[in-house]
Amino acid sequence: MTCGNTGRTDGGTDQGPSAGSGGAASSTRLRGEQLTAETEIVWLVPTDVLDYVRESLDITKRRSGPPPYHGSGRLVGYANLGPRTTATRDSGRYDRRTFWLLPTDRSESTDSPYTAYAPLEAVDPRTVAPGQPGRLTERAWGSPLPPAARRPDPAPPQ
Repeated sequence: MTCGNTGRTDGGTDQGPSAGSGGAASSTRLRGEQLTAETEIVWLVPTDVLDYVRESLDITKRRSGPPPYHGSGRLVGYANLGPRTTATRDSGRYDRRTFWLLPTDRSESTDSPYTAYAPLEAVDPRTVAPGQPGRLTERAWGSPLPPAARRPDPAPPQ
């Protein structure tokens, strides 16, 4: 299933995003300039049944196709990068956005702690598009957004 709007690291971790992942505060969210090489978002599950997904920027060996996932949850989507995207000079790998869920997430558990709020890296999958970070919505949050989450993202530096 491909986004109509058209990692885990390769070693994997038990859970949680890599260090560069987004959060509720606008200063920790992914920025559009980190996602400019994206050409499509691929969803592995229907997103209409998910209030939120966790969004992170992970390092992978390939620019397209499903990245390895070794977490305790499940991979629900990922971004493919354009064929001309170059690997990072330091690691020779690619920064790619992944979308995932943990067993404690609202859609995965009847006794989830996230019934009236959402995890730090949560975004509404309906707001995800190639090159555009996902946004936290009231649907994703599970109730009206707290005042701090309603602030617009700061303008990028000139």
